[in-house]
Amino acid sequence: MRALVLAMLFAAAPVAQERPLPDFNTFATEVKKRLATDEERQSGYVFNERRAEQKVNAAGRVTSESVKVYEIYPGLPGEDRYRRLIEEDGRPTPPDKLARQDAERKKQAEEYARKQTIASERTKQARQQDKAREEYSAAIDDVFRVFDIRIVHRETIDGIDAILATLTPKPGVKPLTDDGKVMRHFKARAWISESDYELVRVEIEAIDDLSFGLGLLARVHKGTVATYQRRKVNGETWLPAQVTWTASGRVLLLRRLRLRGVSEFSNYRRYSVDTSTVIGSPR
Repeated sequence: MRALVLAMLFAAAPVAQERPLPDFNTFATEVKKRLATDEERQSGYVFNERRAEQKVNAAGRVTSESVKVYEIYPGLPGEDRYRRLIEEDGRPTPPDKLARQDAERKKQAEEYARKQTIASERTKQARQQDKAREEYSAAIDDVFRVFDIRIVHRETIDGIDAILATLTPKPGVKPLTDDGKVMRHFKARAWISESDYELVRVEIEAIDDLSFGLGLLARVHKGTVATYQRRKVNGETWLPAQVTWTASGRVLLLRRLRLRGVSEFSNYRRYSVDTSTVIGSPR
């Protein structure tokens, strides 16, 4: 009898109206504005990356593991960031090795500063940066061209209201960029902060085999997965927090590899630096 009464009460109670999901076109336009590269977002920070990689045999047992910790500084314009190896497999990098790393980086910075005195070099670098921005913008356009993107529902992630969207390759669509040609081999789920339109989490999965290097170097197999997470640092900027991946592939089409790993990003702090300084105390 008690169960029947409770059931009748629940049936009679008014159903709370869930907030409607955002309009797709409006939401997508705002998200697109904020799809900056991580390199661009991290360019004003020094941070640490802990990168762990494992090789796994056919039975799922770990056969080897390496763990490296890097202190990462902003790169020179047009170049990769300076990845300063500070620890490997639990052992701090010897001071003399750190000194050699820093001396080589200082040499590169001084060479860059010298080139900045040459007008033709400045013009060349400006063109390269403009080209990189154009290529990235074209790749973002290809995301919306290649994928059928659908808003699914609202979820809470770490206390943040996020909109879950699925991305499935559209059949018969021709990508316009090299990045787009890779995208069509993957499907994805993306969680986007509803309040500021930023990516919070992305899960991607290969939906078929994908060859790199004209099929001669490596092949990623169907089922390869990766997750990517961001967090808001100091209440101002969404930055990478963790990347995980599992993969199965062949190198030179002969040796089968099974890999899994995780990169964790931490200790973000603002960094101010001029062209003559490479390593110093962040300010």
